Amino acid sequence: MAIKCPECGSKNIKKDPETGEWICQKCGLVIDEANIDLGKEWRSFDADQFEKRARTGSPTKYAKLNKGLVTMIDRRGTDIRGHKLTSKSRAQMYRLIKWHKRATVSSSIQRNLSIALTELRRMASYLNIPESLVEAAALLYRKTVKKGLIRGRLIEAVVAAVLYTVCRVYHVPRTLNEMAEASGLTKKEIGRTYRFLVRELGINVPLTNPVHYIPRFASELNLSGEVQELGREIVEKAIKQGLISGRGPTGVAAAAVYIAGLLKGERRTQKEVANVAGVTEVTIRNRYRELKKEFNINVTA
Repeated sequence: MAIKCPECGSKNIKKDPETGEWICQKCGLVIDEANIDLGKEWRSFDADQFEKRARTGSPTKYAKLNKGLVTMIDRRGTDIRGHKLTSKSRAQMYRLIKWHKRATVSSSIQRNLSIALTELRRMASYLNIPESLVEAAALLYRKTVKKGLIRGRLIEAVVAAVLYTVCRVYHVPRTLNEMAEASGLTKKEIGRTYRFLVRELGINVPLTNPVHYIPRFASELNLSGEVQELGREIVEKAIKQGLISGRGPTGVAAAAVYIAGLLKGERRTQKEVANVAGVTEVTIRNRYRELKKEFNINVTA
């Protein structure tokens, strides 16, 4: 919203960088002269200086049990000067630590979050999911707990479903097969939980675009950038002509990578591509035939 001069009504207001005053350029009225600088009063030129001079704690994180706002009692058995505690003092400190942990997870919700957030981090690490998505998944899981949607369901299934939902929303290609492998559950169980959460929370999940899988498949198969780009072009043409309707995005992407590899002289077997994509060789063969026929691609498998 633009500042307006109370004297003449002009909106031509500028700030004097030396005095910090806001001055009307038409009538010269000083509108404000007592501005408060809300920025930090110190400067830092590298990460070490920033850590030494900053007087605030770490940011709150939904992936931590108490969002990071918790005090931990040190278990080293020394006082503030580094001197070793007596056996009596150490026993007392261990009792304090024990009761402190019990107080931290006193309610059923806290106990549930303690298990779920640990499982979430484990799965995210296994699937190499970025930290920003872990935070989004943790926030979504807290919403499911708050609405009571986890009752009667496995914690691991809800965590996997939440993580899969976040990956779909932010266009990070992860399949249900990968979620099942990471969680140790069946694809059917995770899929059922995922559909339930999406329906109950009203989440608008976009359709999976096969293009998002191309870079990952090409990278895991050690294919060049040219193959990756050609595979992307094949998928984009297939989308425009409506060839992917009713077909799994991973199968289409895998077939496109397979064809692109053949055309660029970087041949990979259907079995190799199927193992990377998590689909069967039959699926790749069917999608390959469809794409080859539609685009008149002259290539021999």
